Amino acid sequence: MKTLLRLLLKSQHQQNRSGPPQTEKGMTLVELLVGAIMAFLILTPMLGFVVDMLNTDRREQVKSNTEQDIQAAVDFIAQDLSQAIYIYDQAGITATTAKLPPPPTNTTGTPILVFWKRQQIKNAVPINSAVTAKKPSDCKSNPGQCNDTYVLSLVAYYQIRDTTPNLTWCQPLGGTCPTRIARYEIRDGVKNPNSSDPTNPYYSLTDPNEYAPDAAFEPTFDISKPLVNVTKGGGFKDDAQVLVNYIDHSQLTGIPINPAECQTALGNPMDTTGATPTAIPETTLRIPPAPPDIVNSFYACVDTSKNIARVTLRGNSLRRLQTDANYDANKSAYFPTATVQVQGLGALGK
Repeated sequence: MKTLLRLLLKSQHQQNRSGPPQTEKGMTLVELLVGAIMAFLILTPMLGFVVDMLNTDRREQVKSNTEQDIQAAVDFIAQDLSQAIYIYDQAGITATTAKLPPPPTNTTGTPILVFWKRQQIKNAVPINSAVTAKKPSDCKSNPGQCNDTYVLSLVAYYQIRDTTPNLTWCQPLGGTCPTRIARYEIRDGVKNPNSSDPTNPYYSLTDPNEYAPDAAFEPTFDISKPLVNVTKGGGFKDDAQVLVNYIDHSQLTGIPINPAECQTALGNPMDTTGATPTAIPETTLRIPPAPPDIVNSFYACVDTSKNIARVTLRGNSLRRLQTDANYDANKSAYFPTATVQVQGLGALGK
């Protein structure tokens, strides 16, 4: 028994003194190369898929933003038009172009929608000459002595194109810049109902600007003669308000024009001023009638006799991402279009 125990203890002692077991060798260079190639073949398609997803998400985001901008612009124009008492058709705009505001510097601008509206001015007209308030600015401190009134405003919406690259409105810079819509307004001042001078019917031209007429406003203008004395033809302020940018700038090629779109949309309006009623031509209803290079991106159909306007806008979301972004029928979703038809207020006497 003792001999057996000695053998067991000796064997265990020798095992404890023996060195560590042999470990396996590392990967060879060939194995590393094969692994790298396999990883490349797997990761490259996945990386391309991720990049494509990001690009798609970006395109969808700019498309959504453009759709929202176009709809907001149409809603604003519709609200503005709802106060119109006279809307110029193409013949009216042609007759009054020399009296309309010029486009901003380094741009070309086309007036598309021009109309007169009545704008309410609250607490602005003294009740009579016996009260303390003698002019509109006195009404602020004597509110009970004044009434509300209305003034005329000439509103003009232009489609504007830059003739030189513009860092503000043309991003990314390069190629053909997108067009934008700008709004001009020329407002009359608060008139003195007791004035006997038709050339100066106001309380005081030194009153605050909120009550005085704009420098370009013609005080002898009569809404019953909308083509006469529209403005002074000068003194315009360079204060156009940009309503929306990234309006489509595409050329004529590839974009069809419906030759009777406005006639159909407005119910085939007739001219009844003559002995025999005649159809109002498309070239009179449509503004602009035949644009040289911009088609269908911002235009209006106007029936002046019924004070109705139908406005259409088309944006270009691709221009937010790239410079070569002309209209493509296969990508029409990236060129959102919105249309609204509005009948303005009836003019005085109608």
